Amino acid sequence: MSKQSSGVIKRILKDHFDGFWKLNEKRFPAAYRKDIKETVEKAIQCGTRDLGYSRYECLGCEGSPRPVFVCFTCKSRFCHKCGKKYTDDWSDKQQDMIFDVPHRHMVFTIPKELRNVFFEDRKKLNELSNQVAEVFQYHYQKRSKKRNLKVGVITVIHTFGRDLKFNPHIHALVTEGALDNRNEWVSSGFIPYEFLRKSWQKVVLDLLKKWFPDNQRVINLINELYQRYPKGFYVNAEKRMKDAKGAAKYIGRYLARPAIAEYRIEKYDGKAVSFWYEDHQTGKRVDETLPVYKFLYKLIQHINPKHFRMVGRFGLYSRRTYEKAKNVLSLYAFMRTKQLSLLLENKKKKKTYRERMIEAFDKDPLLCPHCHRKMELVEIWHADYGFLYHYMEDMDSIKTMRRINLEQEQRAG
Repeated sequence: MSKQSSGVIKRILKDHFDGFWKLNEKRFPAAYRKDIKETVEKAIQCGTRDLGYSRYECLGCEGSPRPVFVCFTCKSRFCHKCGKKYTDDWSDKQQDMIFDVPHRHMVFTIPKELRNVFFEDRKKLNELSNQVAEVFQYHYQKRSKKRNLKVGVITVIHTFGRDLKFNPHIHALVTEGALDNRNEWVSSGFIPYEFLRKSWQKVVLDLLKKWFPDNQRVINLINELYQRYPKGFYVNAEKRMKDAKGAAKYIGRYLARPAIAEYRIEKYDGKAVSFWYEDHQTGKRVDETLPVYKFLYKLIQHINPKHFRMVGRFGLYSRRTYEKAKNVLSLYAFMRTKQLSLLLENKKKKKTYRERMIEAFDKDPLLCPHCHRKMELVEIWHADYGFLYHYMEDMDSIKTMRRINLEQEQRAG
């Protein structure tokens, strides 16, 4: 089997989403069916003029070059093209904001008996993120109540396993240490594994009791789960990272990614999709071929509702505490390493479309091929808002188009 070229996911969606959705819409929770459909449709239109564009021309050029259209993207993590950009931007941002102290990456899992609760209501996963932070905070408070130790926690919600099944879990990047009430750093290289597992089990099952009060079936299930998992729910303490750069790179590469990378898709023939994954337990490669509708269901079930919060920041990383903690820990890092750069603000600028294209293809997309000047922005059109800009704002044609758009909106309303 030969590997598929880039864009295979988009091709599968174009070929089959309409038919799939007519047959399978009701398999998804009613509360966010609209969000799922809108996300997929935008991913299909991503990078086309259907979503909107910026138009560039070389005004007054004697060569009369063709205009350049920079088409808008869907900006969805579900879209593989936009998901890659999101991952890169997110990772860069972490390098600026993660404290330069050792961190530990941990994964908090949900037993299979409870996964459907979170399939039906994804927002419950946000409450779980809060509880992950509480597990660590409780450990440090118990260690020293007088010093009021505060730990830093970043959580990222995942709903997929390597085989694309719905397997909700929470990744946590945790500072290996805490600040006390005198702004002194207290290192901590180890949190008892037994404590993590049993504490995690308790907070999950306590939430279940809160969500479904006075429900005898739920109470019975909670009792069963305590008996079935006497050592607590599984927590994987994956990797220790010594510095901020390493932590940022790792968490960005590992956490902010689509459900399946396109290079794992080996074959798509219009009827079935063949892909592979590495089994988490054995470490061996597993090859799987699924009918295209079954593959689409596995893929689309991981689309979250609009405005769903994937990333949580708690303790030292919370908005209220972050700036003060950053100043204290930058000084701590400086005293430890004597690197002056750790005391200075060093924010990276977000790359523009032009900069990304030059970096990727070593070619300026907005350079006129005739006079070699940078082309001028002459027009912006958005699918939702119509014409937003034109270099000759008083052009009759633009005014006419805007009037037509307004009339169409009024008729639709």
